[in-house]
Amino acid sequence: MDDWLLLIYLLPAKHAHARVQAWRRLQRLGAVSLKNSAYVLPDSPEAREDFEWIKNEIRGAGGQAMVLAARAPDSATRDEIVGAFRSARAGAFASLAREASKLVERSSGASAKGSRRRQFKQAVRRLRERFDDAARVDFFGTPGRDRVAELLARIERNARKGTAMKVSARSTRMDPADYRGKVWLTRPRPGVDRMSSAWLIRRFIDPDATFVFGDPSKAPHAIPFDTFEAEFGHHAGHCTYETFCDRFAIADEGARWIGRIVHDLDLKEETYREDEAATVGRMVEGLRQMHHDDQTLLGQGISTFEALYQSFTANRRSPAGRRSRAQSRGGTRPRKSRRPIKS
Repeated sequence: MDDWLLLIYLLPAKHAHARVQAWRRLQRLGAVSLKNSAYVLPDSPEAREDFEWIKNEIRGAGGQAMVLAARAPDSATRDEIVGAFRSARAGAFASLAREASKLVERSSGASAKGSRRRQFKQAVRRLRERFDDAARVDFFGTPGRDRVAELLARIERNARKGTAMKVSARSTRMDPADYRGKVWLTRPRPGVDRMSSAWLIRRFIDPDATFVFGDPSKAPHAIPFDTFEAEFGHHAGHCTYETFCDRFAIADEGARWIGRIVHDLDLKEETYREDEAATVGRMVEGLRQMHHDDQTLLGQGISTFEALYQSFTANRRSPAGRRSRAQSRGGTRPRKSRRPIKS
């Protein structure tokens, strides 16, 4: 890969907040600094869009910025750039490998119970999410990445063999009337599980729900969902969306259909293999690229899942839709699952 995008910008020292915000966004994209004068990414439509967003934000904050396309003049320069990317990722993978090695030992030991079992499951999930985040911006196969992937696979194999990861399904049913007009809290940068869960809350549980993001300790009266210790989260092989359906006894056919799509996308499985799953996954990722504000992103996600639900309802009323359901009635056979990813 010889084509690159450069973001060159200048922000006065008095705009400290804008400087920090720009730096954090660049870190999330996996951009690296060259000679302390420019940030670089491999050239792609997605990278160009991301850099353009940051450029506009910097200019809006009173700074100067430009995005340039560049090509390495020789192999030595290209190797230097690639080395900078690998060096930036190497520390993250080394840290992940150390933590994964400790979890391998725990997963090979005696089965844990109660809170220790939950803590172990949460630690594995956090480690998996951090690895996925690092791998997403590892553009050039940094040494150490495969080692972390191997350790994570070993942890998950050990967990399946034992009872440490076995969580019984909860059967308690909840009344939506007790959850009206609430504030709901989840993690920033919502993905498919959080978008669809927020839509489900608005349509079937709390029509006036408002949503906030971040640390639960800063919003003690908010109801957390899809956070690491939330009651409304992943349980017994279910994603958060499915947990909501079960706890509130949501049996609506369209909602359950969406749940099958969300399950396979969020858990990276092929259990249901709904035809629309790949398209929905691409739409969600597109929204995440388009919207950098979490409230806007979640609002657009809710609208997307409402449109999906309306399309199902319209199809169900049509003769073709009824024939299709009659042909597919009887369900699909589960297939072997793959590793869960962040939602």
